[in-house]
Amino acid sequence: MATEDVSEISAGEFEAVSQILASSEALQIAFIIMVVGILAIVVAYRAFSSWVRAQKIYYQRPHLSNFLRNAVLPLFAIALISSTNAYIQGSDLLNEEHFIRGEDVTAEEIFAKMLNTFNILVIGYTISHLAPIALNKRDKSILEKEDFDAWFEMRGFPDDPKGLFHRLYKWVPPKITPEDMTDEEFKKNLETKEGRIFLEQFRTTKGNPIGGYEKLTKNTFEEWKNSERAKYLKYFENCILGNNQSGRKLKPGTKPEEIYTIDVWREEKRTHGFEPLIPSSRPPGYAKKKREGIPKSAKQILPVGIFAATVLGVVAWWGVDLFVIATATGGFSIGLGLALQETMQNYFAYLIIKKDKIFSEGDRIQLDTGYNGIVHKITPRVTYVRDGLNESIAVVPTRQLVTAQIVNYTKENKLVPAVVKVGVSYLNNPRQVASILVKVGKRGMTEIVDGKGRHLVRQNGCPYLKENKSSCGCDKDLHVDVAQPVVRFDAFNDSSLDFSMWIYVRDYGAQFKTKTDLRMIMYEEFKKYDIRIPWPIRTIYQGDEKREESEINELDGQRKQVVREYGAGDIGKGGEDD
Repeated sequence: MATEDVSEISAGEFEAVSQILASSEALQIAFIIMVVGILAIVVAYRAFSSWVRAQKIYYQRPHLSNFLRNAVLPLFAIALISSTNAYIQGSDLLNEEHFIRGEDVTAEEIFAKMLNTFNILVIGYTISHLAPIALNKRDKSILEKEDFDAWFEMRGFPDDPKGLFHRLYKWVPPKITPEDMTDEEFKKNLETKEGRIFLEQFRTTKGNPIGGYEKLTKNTFEEWKNSERAKYLKYFENCILGNNQSGRKLKPGTKPEEIYTIDVWREEKRTHGFEPLIPSSRPPGYAKKKREGIPKSAKQILPVGIFAATVLGVVAWWGVDLFVIATATGGFSIGLGLALQETMQNYFAYLIIKKDKIFSEGDRIQLDTGYNGIVHKITPRVTYVRDGLNESIAVVPTRQLVTAQIVNYTKENKLVPAVVKVGVSYLNNPRQVASILVKVGKRGMTEIVDGKGRHLVRQNGCPYLKENKSSCGCDKDLHVDVAQPVVRFDAFNDSSLDFSMWIYVRDYGAQFKTKTDLRMIMYEEFKKYDIRIPWPIRTIYQGDEKREESEINELDGQRKQVVREYGAGDIGKGGEDD
């Protein structure tokens, strides 16, 4: 049936084109010249495109340069085709007596329609490539707005020019005394410059700032954008002048790419918490390789759809029966759909994961098989989950992750507890032990940092705020009332009094270093105050209890001083220490 349908497909008015070209040798030469001219334009366009990619404007204004690159080709192609059409229509190359098609249409009309078809295809090609550029520009503008909001929330980025934020915004103190502060303290801070800085950086126990901000310029967003572009220009110049980590001058337009465009530069900063981006800190081609495996978005598929619609429109314009073509290819389409069933399931599962933000690259998840790791890459076919210790990678079909039960330790989870358990001797006073554990926790909140000196522990009123280190982020997005460290007397064990102490860290992976450092601090404090961790007691205890109690009591005064200074948290409040 399909074979019969194909044989019945009419070529429409395309049948007349070959007759017209065969009617005149001069017409054939003119047509060949036009085709050769279009090919020459394409070759010249490719050279022009490569030249543009090596220019500074391509890195600073990628959307504008892409627009120019895609607009040059159709401009010259349409000019050439229109000139050829005008020349042929104004000459006697088209002879009516050689035309066989029919009585209603002349040779001039058919040939003009053919050349107009070329123009339509060129215009369709142009629109198909310019539309995604416009949509991409819109998306980047939205991301730029989000970056500005993040900049405002952080009160400036770490690589901003000194005082940029306060040149654009003025802090206005609250009219009433904020919570967690006395009237006297509030008024005293308002009287001095240092005090006002303290109030601006102050956070309540719920993590909320106080006061507000007034604009000092009419368009703060434009001022901020100019500042960001200036920072990118400095990055670009450092790359091409050799003031970078590679120690050599980088050339624009090379492959693999060594210099980021401004959009990629912003994306890299966004990914790494808006920390300053060091020129040439990544290997060549890093940005492109990072995006390998990511499926094409609707904007990237749009050019194919627009151009295909243009071709179908032209075919219908020439009188070809599209219904017969659709019928002939229907069986093939059904077979192809069945063959690609699993592929399409994976693809749509990928779209669901991305749209609903079930998890993202970098999230810590646990699969229903028990495998726990970090999402390394999500593709339309499989998802890679890397073990936290880098010992293995789980490769899971993406469609399975939509229906499976997954535990996400990262999504919208700003508080992850780091719990340390310890048992102490029955001869130690449990209230004193609790107080010393509070001291251990408070030391950990201040002393435990990562390789960049940023706190691992989430806490209100981060100590770094006084130093204006907004990149620490201890109290960022922390809008709950958290009292820590938390100490609990868990049980009377066979050999020991069991305690647990926990503090909240910034992410799932931070708990492991935090636990290690807490145990180190705990060992120091226990040794300092003679808090003993007993040996297991199974049957007979042969120790001299009175002697041990006497030894422990020698430091009882110092331990009581810790209780007076640090308290015991919320354990046994209202009781009295012996």
